[in-house]
Amino acid sequence: MYKIVAKDVLNEQVTRMVIHAPYVARKAQPGQFIILRIDDEGERIPLTIAGYDREAGTITIIFQLVGATTRLLNTLNVGDELLDFVGPLGKASEFEGMHNVAVVGGGLGVAIAYPQAKALHDMGAVVDLIVGFRNEKLIILADEFEKACTNLFVMTDDGSNGHKGFVTQALEERLKAGVKYDAVIAIGPLMMMKAVSEMTRPYGIKTIVSMNSVMIDGTGMCGGCRVIVGGKPKFACVDGPDFDGHEVDFDSALKRGRMFLDEEKKAVEAHECRLTGGIRNA
Repeated sequence: MYKIVAKDVLNEQVTRMVIHAPYVARKAQPGQFIILRIDDEGERIPLTIAGYDREAGTITIIFQLVGATTRLLNTLNVGDELLDFVGPLGKASEFEGMHNVAVVGGGLGVAIAYPQAKALHDMGAVVDLIVGFRNEKLIILADEFEKACTNLFVMTDDGSNGHKGFVTQALEERLKAGVKYDAVIAIGPLMMMKAVSEMTRPYGIKTIVSMNSVMIDGTGMCGGCRVIVGGKPKFACVDGPDFDGHEVDFDSALKRGRMFLDEEKKAVEAHECRLTGGIRNA
């Protein structure tokens, strides 16, 4: 069993938990993920590792309340335990040759962008960290971001923090200003990563995207996380989750992502009674 040792609400939609998982913490690297299961009746869900402490033997996860399992996970508190916590899975991010980098995070991708930016910053790279939120109230990890980069750009859709616009606009301004990046790392919604990749293509800038697809077993056997990269099928759980953004077929990935919307809605409805203390439906 894996005990929850810390929990805090980052905003109304996002929660951070620290899980005691010493064997996972011993090997974890930026870019990797875990798959957890709350109990023996629960589904397996993948979550990117948002931080780790080898000495304390802990892994930090940050999740958004979007489906039945994340909503149920959010009802747990410090001292509660998870049944399964498997990892680290996937390939660690590769930062070789990156000295001047833009790390772009949108949506919950900002939580994944943080360990990437921090790792690069700790290596001595110049890091422009560009993160976006819908409004000021949803901004998370502000203090952490400040310490993990050279230049921080926090954008909001409505401009409520004084910087209106999308992350792509901020990146475009930096590129037009003549900033020479060795690489751009984009993490977030598929449409955002696609837009970033198309923006960097004319500049010939290496662009890495994190394809956090639907995953089940985390070993490449189920095929649920299949993505098309360079015209060939790849599996995000074992071949990724990082891929060359200029080679990813985002249109097919978007189509696959929409396949499970109805099932997720039904799952939330079926589990609603459990989340409110009632009897769980089969």
